[in-house]
Amino acid sequence: MIADQTPAPRGIFRDVLTFADPPRIGYAMPDPYPDDTVHAARTPPTPEQRLEPMSHERRRWTDEWGCTWASLTEFDKGEVVEPAIADWADLDGYRPPDLGQADDYADVAAAFAADPHRYRIGHLPGFTFNVARKLRRLDNYLCDLVLEPDRVRRLNELVRAELLKAIDRLADAGADAVMFPEDWGTQQGLMISPAMWREFFAPEFEALAGRARRRGLTVIMHTCGKMTDIIEDLIALGVGCLQFDQPRVHGIDLLAERFGGRVAFWCPVDTQRTLQTRDREKIRADAKLMVEKLGNAGRDDPGRGRGGFIAGNYPTPDAIGITQDIQNIACEAFVEFGKYC
Repeated sequence: MIADQTPAPRGIFRDVLTFADPPRIGYAMPDPYPDDTVHAARTPPTPEQRLEPMSHERRRWTDEWGCTWASLTEFDKGEVVEPAIADWADLDGYRPPDLGQADDYADVAAAFAADPHRYRIGHLPGFTFNVARKLRRLDNYLCDLVLEPDRVRRLNELVRAELLKAIDRLADAGADAVMFPEDWGTQQGLMISPAMWREFFAPEFEALAGRARRRGLTVIMHTCGKMTDIIEDLIALGVGCLQFDQPRVHGIDLLAERFGGRVAFWCPVDTQRTLQTRDREKIRADAKLMVEKLGNAGRDDPGRGRGGFIAGNYPTPDAIGITQDIQNIACEAFVEFGKYC
């Protein structure tokens, strides 16, 4: 009997991320489509506390960080309505959850051990901004960057210390990568000035991404909106893959020309500009374009080969007013066009 020489999904996904000439693009799509990845996250020892919603809300709850959330639907993620640190006077007495408890990662280790042939992605609650801005509530936190910079740095330091613990525990559990959400863009541009981002948040990325890379982990960042101005910074700071749900807000050609071959992109077909058309041929054309542009960007770079594109799927299509059937058009196209000749 001749042994099967087909590379395992885990190896293919790694080669996609490193531009090492994989036989195809990477896949991260729902059944019945292929998925090269297995995902796991820390299990909080204290589950969220459900609260009685107000009349205009569908859900209300408090998380382990002490933030109270509310949601207007059953499917959206909600937003913080009452921050854990409503007044800066509360900062000295605030105690965050301990993200370094090994027992909280037992399910992560078990999930990775049970699925050794797929690429193992451990999830963080964010990098510093995504956690700290909830502790103060986003509107307050953005004002704080101008009005209370020293207190912001103290809060960021507190959050960063816990995230460093989480990175170590995920590495100990067998992760190949850490992935985190940190939305930085509006539809027009970066939420704050690039200079302010570099002052306050480049050091956070340097510390957190640096720790991950020293532990042998790829750094995968989900971010929404047009934050093109800091992509170069993110690459320099150690982010290896950018997960965009709106690649067209940056421009697919621009992503390929300016950043291709240096960072991988993980995208569904654009959730706002293409999937919304419900046009089968436009959706297929976008899928093919991303494979050709983003999945081949390293082929002319000395020392690198093809790779750099992962076909994704938006996890809550009802939140953007479509059905999964519309996304299935893209999934089928990614499979059709995703093999390299």
